[in-house]
Order: sequence, then C-alpha cells, then structure tokens
Amino acid sequence: MRILFLGDVVGPPGLSAIRKNLKDQINVNKIDFVIINGENAADSGVGITEKISNVFFECGADVITTGNHVWDQKETAEHISKESRLLRPFNLTSPSPGKGFEVFKSKNGFRVAVLNLMGNVFMKKCDNVFEISKNFITKNKLKKDFDFLVVDFHGEITSEKMAIGHLFDGKASLVVGTHTHVPTNDARILSFGTAYQTDAGMCGDYNSVIGMNKENSLNKFLKKDHKKHFPSEGNASLSGVIVNCDPNTGLAKDIKSFIFGGDLKNT
Repeated sequence: MRILFLGDVVGPPGLSAIRKNLKDQINVNKIDFVIINGENAADSGVGITEKISNVFFECGADVITTGNHVWDQKETAEHISKESRLLRPFNLTSPSPGKGFEVFKSKNGFRVAVLNLMGNVFMKKCDNVFEISKNFITKNKLKKDFDFLVVDFHGEITSEKMAIGHLFDGKASLVVGTHTHVPTNDARILSFGTAYQTDAGMCGDYNSVIGMNKENSLNKFLKKDHKKHFPSEGNASLSGVIVNCDPNTGLAKDIKSFIFGGDLKNT
C-alpha cells in the first residue's frame, strides 16, 4: 500500500503544479492513496474553496487536510459540512463545522483513516492536542477500526511535532507535519513502525518566503511599506512524502521524501 502525502499547497503556483503533475506522479510512483494539505491553496495564499477542492479531487487526491487557515475563505464553513473528504483540525474547539477524522476506502479496497490535528504552541486556540490524541488512540485501533492511519499534524514547532510522532508510534502508519512550508530531512521509521517526517514542505514556489512574495516579505521584516502577504508567482515544487505500508500490520515498511519540479530538488 503506497500513500502519497503532499504538504501545504500555496496559491496559484501550487495549484497549477498539482494540475500539471499529480496524475502523472501517481502513475509513476504507483500510488494507491493521496492526501493533500490544501489550506493555503486559495488565490490569496490562505484558505481553500469548493472549486479548488474539486480540482484536487479531479487530479487524484482522495482527501484534503487543512489547518489554522481553514476558515479564511467564508464559503468553507458551509462546504466542509457537505464534503466529507475535506477535513479540518480534529481538536478545533467545539462546535466547529465538518470533521477532523474520517475513514475512507482506497482504490485497492483498504480502509484508510486520516486524522487532522493542530498544534497548541504559537497557533490559533484549539483544544489540547496531546489529550485529544491520547483519547483518540484509546478509542481507535490500527487493523481493527481501519487498515491504515495517516496523521497530519499542523504545527509551528518541531518539538511538538516530534512528540506527537512518538505518541502515535506503533499506532499510525504515518505521522507527518505541515504548516512551516519547509521540508525537513528526517524522513524515517520510528521505533515501533510508524513513518515520520517533521514537515512535508509545501507545494509552492520556493523562490519566496514560505510561498509568499519575497520582496514584499522582506519589506515587512525591514519595517518598510508593504502590502498584505500574497503568493509568489514562480514555478512550484511538489513536496511531501511517500510511505509504503504493510497491509498485514498497517505500519510502514519504508518512507522517502518526495520533491518534484520547480527550484527545490531531492538531495
């Protein structure tokens, strides 16, 4: 079972790269299930729309995860209530529209569960992610309630992401971080069989500041006149991970970083 997870899609360049390349990369890499974090995919670089969600699905995505920008487009609250394949963080303070966890059927007949979590440090207010995760693990069991479990941890700091990885070790197929838009060079299998990478990176233009126009971003840091952040317009790299999972255990057999196109290259 081969799962492709793609990090935050940022603005029109990221969306264009998905349109042009995702179907081919699914075929080339023999992918069975695709998850995309789409929370930055709108034209402004924040939020997601129904139209963009449908583009992802048409291009081969099975599930879309999000994060702190999930409600930045007004239409999303209504759309997410109807579209079960679009998730928001599971630990958003209740009540919140939509779901943060769901079990899906893959093309090859397996039950793939996706859990979308958001960190507590330097992020928007949400319930304690460690308590929520402990309760989730108590109630949901790998190879009993689902065949595979992918956890998207949308967080700011590496220590929080790593801690969640170890909490889910042996209980999830993959734990992967999103939000910081820079791929980390630590793809590995943890002690009890869970694949892990601290951040998947972004699907966006890396000749930028985390996907946003670099000149405008520099002006903001230098306290010069600047506009509201807007996406960079160069060619985007697709960035994420591919994990090969064992159908018998639901755990990972191997994981590798995935980078395709644009300025960023696999090393």
